Amino acid sequence: MEYDVVIVGAGPAGLSAAIRLRQINPEISVCVVEKGSEVGAHILSGAVFEPTALNELLPEWKSQGAPLNTEVAEDHIYLLKNGEKGSRIPNFLAPKTMHNHGNYIISLGNLCRWLAEQAEGLGVEIFPGFAAAEVLYHDDGSVKGIATGDMGISREGEQKDSYMPGMELHAKYTLFCEGCRGHLGKELIAKYSLDEGKDPQHYGIGIKEIWKVSDEQHQQGLVVHSAGWPLSESSSTGGGFLYHIEDNQVVVGLITDLSYTNPHVSPFDEFQRYKHHPVIKQYLEGGERIAYGARAIAKGGLQSQPKMSFPGGLLLGCDAGTLNFAKIKGSHTAMKSGMIGAEVVAEALKAERQSDDLVEYAQAYQDSWAYKELHQQRNFGPAQHRWGNLIGSAYSFIDLNLFNGALPWTLSDPIADHDCLKTADRCQPITYPKPDNKLSFDKLSSVFLSNTNHEEDQPIHLQLKDPSVPLAINLPKYNEPAQRYCPAGVYEVVTNESGEKAFQINAQNCVHCKTCDIKDPTQNIRWVAPEGTGGPNYPNM
Repeated sequence: MEYDVVIVGAGPAGLSAAIRLRQINPEISVCVVEKGSEVGAHILSGAVFEPTALNELLPEWKSQGAPLNTEVAEDHIYLLKNGEKGSRIPNFLAPKTMHNHGNYIISLGNLCRWLAEQAEGLGVEIFPGFAAAEVLYHDDGSVKGIATGDMGISREGEQKDSYMPGMELHAKYTLFCEGCRGHLGKELIAKYSLDEGKDPQHYGIGIKEIWKVSDEQHQQGLVVHSAGWPLSESSSTGGGFLYHIEDNQVVVGLITDLSYTNPHVSPFDEFQRYKHHPVIKQYLEGGERIAYGARAIAKGGLQSQPKMSFPGGLLLGCDAGTLNFAKIKGSHTAMKSGMIGAEVVAEALKAERQSDDLVEYAQAYQDSWAYKELHQQRNFGPAQHRWGNLIGSAYSFIDLNLFNGALPWTLSDPIADHDCLKTADRCQPITYPKPDNKLSFDKLSSVFLSNTNHEEDQPIHLQLKDPSVPLAINLPKYNEPAQRYCPAGVYEVVTNESGEKAFQINAQNCVHCKTCDIKDPTQNIRWVAPEGTGGPNYPNM
């Protein structure tokens, strides 16, 4: 199938690009492919949403029914200590990027569903349930488009009765908007050396739940952020969040930076502990947990951002690392990157160019408020990694509040997250409390709430480059950390009937967070797209 533009991923960046293209020229043919069963099924974010880009893209969004229903009413920021104590930080002492006046607490999945309706109303074709499995190239090396994955292939690689071959979608330009650690984006970055001269990308794993609570516990519009405990006990960095949305619902989550050094750390279990802190527990106790999910975030900032153009396409949104980690927000910057991409592509098509390297995108992006915002906060993440949450935040207060991000240096963060792990014998083992099934829970009951499902008889989409590595290297050196960094119980070291250890991959559980592809210390795990519609089905995340 031939299009002017093919977009991979129906997230904020991809849908904003699609809408903007058709706004500029309704004759441009635009196709969006989305691996989730529906638009929004794989979307997970906190999310406090800054409407800057939405105001530009669809100024009448309020009258058009955009699902921005809860405006932030109050900000609380805490430094948590030792599981019992917590100090509230005065707002004037917090980095100003943490202030949320004028923002909204939303379900990003529901916003994407609404954006998809606006795009389809403009004539964009959206194909949910089709995973982009392969980049197609012209003979000259430029991108030609993508191929969706075959469906109906057995675990052994044979065609089943349900076999349906994938489609080739050809385009004059292809925009990759897969979100954090996109598997095709990763390929493109390597093929075209887009990250040459850059710091490695840095990541966090965000784990989130939605709770239904009583009237007495609910304060619609309240935003709570925290640093310190429980991550401080394992010398890890990151932070927690708790947001009160409409319908007596509370969103709670924890972001663990994947630069942690202790291989015994389990981000899932750190999150379960987090909910027991009195500051957090007061809003959840007696409530009902109704949703669970996890997703990695790209938080390296400008120092880690690759070149975003290559022959035949663009890398946009979190595929390129546009998230503003100092704000813990990426949707508005992702949307803006998509809008700029659409404007550059529309100009190229108008000039009858195709498959070019749209190098002019870099200047258009640098002229935007999105780039200026990321430049202002460029030292926030490296400061947290170098000095921890407390000193790092103090530095950021000086940098952002006093100097508005204009200090004349840029901190580097040159060690990749997977290279940060120390060997297990050098680190203190961590004994996590057992779940009480009131505030804390196990992985399998959590995955159940994510509505995750994959066709069971299909090739495993979590590929080991060398199947011997987990037991031969990762187990003796790092106590095989995949057992702990995965928030869905995908990886297990089991003892078989003969008494021998085996590395088991429960691919059916995978929530597509991409943490394994990021944190595996030997970079032996490769995440590829499973059959379309596979993975979580988030209703309201």
